[in-house]
Amino acid sequence: MFEYAPAPESVRPDIKEHYGLFIDGEFVDGQDVFKSVNPATEEVLFTVAEAGEADVARAVAAARRAQETVWGPMSGTERGKYLFRIARLLQERAREFAVAESLDNGKPIKETRDFDVPTAAQHFFYHAGWADKLSYAGLGADPKPLGVVGQVIPWNFPLLMLAWKIAPALACGNTVVLKPAETTPLTALMFAELCQEADLPAGVVNILPGAGAAGAAVVNSPVDKVAFTGSTAVGRAIAKAVAGSKKKVTLELGGKAANIVFDDAPIDQAVEGIVNGIFFNQGHVCCAGSRLLVQESVADDVLARLKERVSTLRVGDPLDKNTDIGAINSAEQLARITALTEAGRGEGADVWQPACDLPENGFWFRPTVFTGVQQSMRIAQEEIFGPVLSVLTFRTPDEAIAKANNTPYGLSAGVWTEKGSKILWAAERLRAGVVWANTFNQFDAASPFGGLKESGYGREGGRQGLEAYLDV
Repeated sequence: MFEYAPAPESVRPDIKEHYGLFIDGEFVDGQDVFKSVNPATEEVLFTVAEAGEADVARAVAAARRAQETVWGPMSGTERGKYLFRIARLLQERAREFAVAESLDNGKPIKETRDFDVPTAAQHFFYHAGWADKLSYAGLGADPKPLGVVGQVIPWNFPLLMLAWKIAPALACGNTVVLKPAETTPLTALMFAELCQEADLPAGVVNILPGAGAAGAAVVNSPVDKVAFTGSTAVGRAIAKAVAGSKKKVTLELGGKAANIVFDDAPIDQAVEGIVNGIFFNQGHVCCAGSRLLVQESVADDVLARLKERVSTLRVGDPLDKNTDIGAINSAEQLARITALTEAGRGEGADVWQPACDLPENGFWFRPTVFTGVQQSMRIAQEEIFGPVLSVLTFRTPDEAIAKANNTPYGLSAGVWTEKGSKILWAAERLRAGVVWANTFNQFDAASPFGGLKESGYGREGGRQGLEAYLDV
């Protein structure tokens, strides 16, 4: 294997020592303060104000005023200009945002640089184009905005999830109160500064950092819609909280995706797809291909090539451009991954990890492959949300589909085969909102994304994703 010299990222964003809440176009103090920690070093990056119920009430009032007096009456053409401006500013500051995301989240710089930030800008470009064409979206001749949208996003893709939520909401004429995850508020606060730079009218976007209590306050406030991405447990609580109200809700929740490799699959291509499916972003992906279902006749070959490929992955400094797997986002998440991995050992599965040195400080976990996995094991049923792959085998296509669907989740799936007819046959039978064929983790702003069963409901992205932000 080639040895790589260190290739550290040279750009360092101007991170302030303290950030306030962003309400009505200005940064203001909150009731409390908490620290944001670099998961790769455990060093404090900055402190940030924490939103309370009174802060949420102020933000919702500001958003309501902006929606009724400025943003709602504004023409779609003018709203689109603001979204185009935001997209261009994101592109201009792309490297700065990429480095900040890696510092605050722990993911490798090559992922934030090549995926997170460009895709976030793409969502603003795409939805800017829809802003003056909503009556042609097939959702009614005269769709109207809902009003104020409360949005709660997770820590695994902080900037991208913000873009997924804010871009369609603004394009449809709504205003936003958004709560970023407590462990990754940095790029959301930098986005607030970007909104100021774009001269976005005050109150159109409000950013309220905080923990679960702040998110609950947003959900329970007098907003017209709630959009949430996160765990199934929290999603279930949100559904109960808004039941009986007039609030529209979209929930993008957990997953336990099956990545199915048939015996006629292009093996080397499939191995790359397996690695990308589970080890991208340290496995911190709702639609991660965390269950590998491989046909028995090629299982030994696939596993041998997979282990060889995983052995080449580089774990370490997220700001090194050679790094493939960065830090786990928090000590709490690392503890969960470790506990479920030990449960897999205890239930009798065979565990394999490549030999690699881990940094002394920070939150780290080696890429892990379990074989001898049974359907009843926790590692085959529960979302681990880490770089842990469970491998199962099957003999017939029908058995593959049965095992793939034997999960309470239904967010995504992958199919690997050279036969187009088999792809269509499998996709029709898989109970998943997204099915990838001979690829994995491919996203586009024009393509709707969402799940079935306990993976939530509603769609984000594409023409279909506009409906959740419109009164039609």
